[in-house]
Amino acid sequence: MLGLLWLVPILPYAGFLILTLLGRYLPRKVSGVVGTAAVGGSVVVTVLLWISFVSAPPPDNVYVQLLWPWIQVGSFSPEITLHLDSLSLVMISVVTFVGFLIHLYSTQFMIDEERYNRFFAEMNLFVGSMLTLVLADNLLLLFFGWEGVGLCSYLLIGFWYQDPANGRAARKAFIVTRIGDAALAFGLFLLFDNLGTLRIQELMQRATEQWSVGSGIAVAAAALVLGGAIGKSAQVPLQIWLPDAMAGPTPVSALIHAATMVTAGVYLIARTHALFILAPAVQLAVAIIGAVTLLLSGFSGLAQRDIKRVLAYSTISQIGYMFLALGVGAWSAAIFHLMTHACFKALLFLSAGVIILRLEHEHDIYKMGGLRRELPLVFWVFLIGACSLSAVPVITAGFYSKDLILYDAWVSASGSPWLWGAGLLGALLTSFYTFRAFFVAFLREPTPTVKKASPLTRTGAAMGIPLIVLAVLAIVAGVADLPPILGNKPFLTDFLHTALPEVNEVRGSLGLERLLTSISGLVSVIGIAVMYFLFIPFPRLVQRATKTPVGVALHQLWQAGWGFDWLDNEFIVRPFVWLARLDKDDVIDLFYDGVAWVTRGLYHALSYTQTGGVRLYAAAIALGAIFVAALVVFL
Repeated sequence: MLGLLWLVPILPYAGFLILTLLGRYLPRKVSGVVGTAAVGGSVVVTVLLWISFVSAPPPDNVYVQLLWPWIQVGSFSPEITLHLDSLSLVMISVVTFVGFLIHLYSTQFMIDEERYNRFFAEMNLFVGSMLTLVLADNLLLLFFGWEGVGLCSYLLIGFWYQDPANGRAARKAFIVTRIGDAALAFGLFLLFDNLGTLRIQELMQRATEQWSVGSGIAVAAAALVLGGAIGKSAQVPLQIWLPDAMAGPTPVSALIHAATMVTAGVYLIARTHALFILAPAVQLAVAIIGAVTLLLSGFSGLAQRDIKRVLAYSTISQIGYMFLALGVGAWSAAIFHLMTHACFKALLFLSAGVIILRLEHEHDIYKMGGLRRELPLVFWVFLIGACSLSAVPVITAGFYSKDLILYDAWVSASGSPWLWGAGLLGALLTSFYTFRAFFVAFLREPTPTVKKASPLTRTGAAMGIPLIVLAVLAIVAGVADLPPILGNKPFLTDFLHTALPEVNEVRGSLGLERLLTSISGLVSVIGIAVMYFLFIPFPRLVQRATKTPVGVALHQLWQAGWGFDWLDNEFIVRPFVWLARLDKDDVIDLFYDGVAWVTRGLYHALSYTQTGGVRLYAAAIALGAIFVAALVVFL
């Protein structure tokens, strides 16, 4: 059964090829079925892989499938090889299943779009590229998938390219992530030059054997890999592309934020964890970057009016939690939160898509209101997603994964109370910005400027089924890893320990776990209660606070994402443009300008031979023949 592994990435690629080559000849509904079925087939194969992997584990819990040789240049001979272990099995499960639900949802959401066929072709390519990334046995094939998801993000964010703003958002995502991609490429060169291989498992083994902990080469390699992860996963300071990526269709936002793209950086660090263990300073940087990102993004989410931008900053913040977990050595906790986050974040984005579609593409939460009565299904599923994102205690999946991260941030040898405190404050902010959006959009009484939901559109099965399934998962997915105080069934952690190290706990105890869990649960509930009172019974308190000089300044700062776009423009873009203009007439340019000048001169000189005189042409041909004959005779 494990021999079917190659079908997991191939089926979405096949869907992409069919829709690209034949899409224009297929009926609209057939194109949606082809695109959805391609990913659905990968889901079926993934289920079969689970059954085989669990019932009859391969040797060392690793299955490697060589498909064909790729490149052969001296000792450099990477292959198209797939690597299946517990980590990659969890990842392809998330990518295929959540990706399938988003494709199914899209068949109705995008039904009126002119480029319906193209949309599904690009979505299939997106999923195929992400599956290639997480199944790659070597870093070169991983980089191939890495660049594939970058290309697809550009194509899909700019899907509505007729609006110049959407084109700018797509280019911004492509260019900003290229910074991280360049760092990762240099990291690959460094690793191959020093260790002589790009096969991930062999690479990690050689690095552990040849490099000492804290050595300069280990630090440099880990830092370059981290640079790539920061770009793709939208962490400080390269997070500026993700909020603008909301220009794409809502299913694209769900796919980028839940199952692909931004999770790639988390997977990359987890997969190359041996490098970061050899570079403690870089691993600490991962934790600090995650902590800073989750806090800055949490504050920014509080100031957004666009419902999709609220969720975008939420994604940046939640990926920050995953980085925090990776930085303190809680590798399995990071993947656990990646899995639960995929469920509730896809649910929230798809729910927001229904709202936006019903309100004729309105995104402003302050132009909504009263949606509880008009969209009852969306009200309940959005509430479930919001509770899971806010880690409401015991009853939501998000509670179990986020609580595990906070606990590990305290007890790990690489953690500290400061990192735990940052995560706890981030949990409070999460409840704030999530339920601010929920209460304003669903429970606040509508004003005369509020749009009414269109009665002409209904949430059909294609959109309703994914919402219900994801809502169920947002509640029950937490049972995959129950802590000691709530059942002590860490199924996922135990499963992942065949591929990832365990947490090095130095301060743990059952009593401490009870205390920390109680605090984090209480913070979540307090945050929800505070938002309820501020936006339902006493909304004027918020209005008064935001009109004070301090309130206005903070609102503007947070709404602008702490000014990172301005900093990027002033200190990177403008200096680069200035240098480019300054350098446009350098020696190299003068050489090519000279070549162009000579070419133009020859063109004008030869143009005088075009007189239109037939006898002159015949004479020229005869002279040319005589000249060639003379060369043959005398030379």
